[in-house]
Amino acid sequence: MDLKELVKNAGILGAGGAGFPTHVKISCQAEVVIVNGAECEPLLRVDQQIMELYAREVVEGLRLVVEHTGAKEGVIALKAHYKGAVAALTEVVQGMGNIRLHLLRAYYPAGDEQQIVYEVTGKVVPTGGLPLDVGAVVCNASTLLNVARAAEGKKVVEKYVTIGGAVGQPKTVKVPVGMSCRELLEAAGGVTEPCRYLMGGPCMGRVLKDLDEPVTKTTGGLLAIPEDHPYWQLREEKLNLQRIQAVCCQCSMCTQMCPRNALGLNVQPHKAMRTIAQGVDLLGDVNGIFSCCNCGLCTYYACNFGLHPSQVMQQLKGALMAKGVRPRKEVFTSADRGLENKKVPVKRLVARLGLTDYDVAAPLEDRLLQTDRVRILLRMGVGAPSVPVVSVGDKVRKNTLVADIAPDKLGVKMHASISGTVTAVTDGYIEIRKATV
Repeated sequence: MDLKELVKNAGILGAGGAGFPTHVKISCQAEVVIVNGAECEPLLRVDQQIMELYAREVVEGLRLVVEHTGAKEGVIALKAHYKGAVAALTEVVQGMGNIRLHLLRAYYPAGDEQQIVYEVTGKVVPTGGLPLDVGAVVCNASTLLNVARAAEGKKVVEKYVTIGGAVGQPKTVKVPVGMSCRELLEAAGGVTEPCRYLMGGPCMGRVLKDLDEPVTKTTGGLLAIPEDHPYWQLREEKLNLQRIQAVCCQCSMCTQMCPRNALGLNVQPHKAMRTIAQGVDLLGDVNGIFSCCNCGLCTYYACNFGLHPSQVMQQLKGALMAKGVRPRKEVFTSADRGLENKKVPVKRLVARLGLTDYDVAAPLEDRLLQTDRVRILLRMGVGAPSVPVVSVGDKVRKNTLVADIAPDKLGVKMHASISGTVTAVTDGYIEIRKATV
C-alpha cells in the first residue's frame, strides 16, 4: 500500500488549518508525528468529539503516517479536560509502544502549530520554517481520521462542523462538502436574534459575508454572533493612526503576552505600534514580524485600551512581503522561562470577548445532513485551484472525481459529495444538483 497515493487520491488536505495537501506533507522522513487535537479556537468542538467517537480511526491514521515517514513515535496532543477523548484514546493506544498521549492545559492558542511542537518536543520551529525543521510532522485529528478512511478506499466528501453562538440548538454535524452555510444554520434551529457570522472561531475565524457560501474540507465551525454584540466593534474597527498615536502608551503588554514571542521568536507588537505611530522604522530587526501567527491575543486580551496590535502586525507583514522581504530561518533567543505563566486560560479569553453565554455543549450528530445542491470550491487551501474534469450536464455519483490537481502544481483532488447532475462549472466552483422527481 502506497499511503501517499491513497491520501492523494482521496483528496485529503489539512482539515484544521490552512489546508496544506496532506500527501505532500507526509512525503518526508520525520522523527515524530504529532496529532494536533488541541482545538485552538474557543467555542469549537469538532476535534475533541472526533477523537472521542473515532479514537481507533484517528490512532490508525496516526500509525499509518508514523510508519510512512519512518518516525520513531506518534504523539496525540490534546487538552487534559477533554475527558471523553482522553479516555477513548488511552484505551486504544494501550500497548502501542510508539504512540502516546501528551496532555495540555486549556490555554489559548494551544492549537497553534508552533506551540504544539514546543509542548511535545521542547524544540522551537524557526521563523520562516516548518515543523519538519525540528523533525516533526503535525496533522489535525480530523485529517488523520480521513487518512484512516482513505486506507479503506473512502474519499473526502464529508465534513464535521460545529454550529454555535446564538442558534436554537448548538451542535456538531456531518455534512456533504459544498453544502451551504445557510442550511447549516437551519439544521441548528436557526438564529435566535439578528446575527452576523464567522467561518471558524472568534479569534482567527473569517467574517462570513454570504450564507450561501459552501462548506469546504477545512471548515471547522460556523458561529452566529448577535449584530449588536460588542465583539464586532473590537473585531472590525479600522486601523486608526491618530488613536494609536494618542492612546498607545508602549506598556508592552501585547509583547509580554505574545505566545510566539514567549517561544523566543522576537515578535514585538508594541514596537510595531510605535513604528506605525511615528512613521519610522523603530523595529530594528524585522524578522520577528514574520513569526506573528495572527492569533489575536494581543488585540483581544492583552491591550487594555482596545487597540489592534495584531492588525498592525499583519499590515507590516504584508508591506514587507510586497517589498520582496522574506524571513530568515532563525530562532532569535531561547524560550521565556516564564512561558507557563503567560498561558491565557481559554475561559478567561472567552469572558474577555463577552462570549461566555455561547461557550456551551454542541453534541455531535453522526447522521449525514442531506442537501439537494452542493458547490465544490476548486480551491480550499494552500496551492493552485483544482482543474475540473466534468462538464455541465454530466451525471456523477457520490465520490466521483470532479476536479484533478493542476499539472506540476500543489493542490488536491475534488470529488462529488452527492449524486446528481453537474449544473455549473466556473473558475471557482463546480455545482451539482440532485435530480428532482
